[in-house]
Amino acid sequence: MELLEYQVKEWFGKIGIPVLPSQTIDHPTDLKRLKIKYPIVLKSQIYGGGRAKVGGVRFVETTIDAIATAQNIFNQAICGELPEVLLAEAKYNIEQELYLAVVLDTAVCRPILLGCNEADIEWEEAGEKMQHVVVEEQFSPFYARRLALKMGLQGALMQSVSEVIENMYRLFVEKDLDLVEINPLGVNSSGQVMALNGNVSINERAIRRHQDIAVMARKIVSRNTSQDIDDYLGNWNGVEMNGRIGVLGNGAGSVMATLDLVVSNGGKPGASLNLRHAFLTDTTPTTFNTRLEKALQILAADKSIQVILINFLGIIPQAVEVAEVIGNFIQQQSDRSSEGFTSNSTKIRRGGIFTPKLVLRLAGSDLDTAKKYLSNFKNVGENSILLVESLDEAVAQAVKLIKTKVKR
Repeated sequence: MELLEYQVKEWFGKIGIPVLPSQTIDHPTDLKRLKIKYPIVLKSQIYGGGRAKVGGVRFVETTIDAIATAQNIFNQAICGELPEVLLAEAKYNIEQELYLAVVLDTAVCRPILLGCNEADIEWEEAGEKMQHVVVEEQFSPFYARRLALKMGLQGALMQSVSEVIENMYRLFVEKDLDLVEINPLGVNSSGQVMALNGNVSINERAIRRHQDIAVMARKIVSRNTSQDIDDYLGNWNGVEMNGRIGVLGNGAGSVMATLDLVVSNGGKPGASLNLRHAFLTDTTPTTFNTRLEKALQILAADKSIQVILINFLGIIPQAVEVAEVIGNFIQQQSDRSSEGFTSNSTKIRRGGIFTPKLVLRLAGSDLDTAKKYLSNFKNVGENSILLVESLDEAVAQAVKLIKTKVKR
């Protein structure tokens, strides 16, 4: 999970990394009450990159110019995204730009400090220009000074940059981050350093340990999910699409493989959820079974879903209980769908009640008992299920069910 620039700079300021005076702008008229002296820079707050090249970062000299410019930026989509907030920041005259980062290197399972005497370098040149220091033991100021020296910094500038690196590392550890980046770190004519832009990447599995980050995650996810299923999907780890086949898997690989096969077979996937881990905004412990139960409710609530394709592979905790969750869902949906018939057996849609078909591929010795249990539900009202052995067959059956419904 990534944050917007103004959120990153709030963290920077609290931990001691120097940032410029700034103020968030929710509407152009907020600039009439600006507390920062002109000239200022207005920055579009979006998650995509490249905003400066397309006019998302602009300098202004007066309030009138600022209001007009802010209106344009608010209405300018960048990477398909319109900003909900702008950052107004004091102008800073720089003599030099540096790049600094602390990143988790999964190859060596250690944090690495990165530094370069140029900002925004091409990654093809990074191997030649980027300096790095591996934090092999408990962190100490020695590592920060070592990186500054490798960058060729001296005197007061070396000390200032070292202090910034130390605070970046402290933020990296305290917030369970995968990346802390300052690009650029500006240096003015007097040698003062300033974080002019920053980026952090939060370890998603650590969100539940930080209540403040969990609140941010809820806002981010809810802003990017459809209104129809926002109450459900807003808390989930998945991919939202507009197809008719909902997908449930117990791993990112199984979900993506299923999506690819659905598309290859001429189908169109709908909301697809990975149940292996707890979800981004979960702040209390969950189990695989509670996530499965909630996932089935999500897909049943999505009016576009006509088939639920479940692909569980390998070892699953409490496999018998998994089967019971699916069985209970089938029975509940059957009971609800029976309420949708009038006395003359004409089906009506009432309160968003739908009865999606289920196609299950359960592969693994732990799931043999689950398959035997679910075989008793093959002909339960409108919610009959298909139990198949291979993923290819499961996808083919799901796509076939959709095409059959379309022909009808």
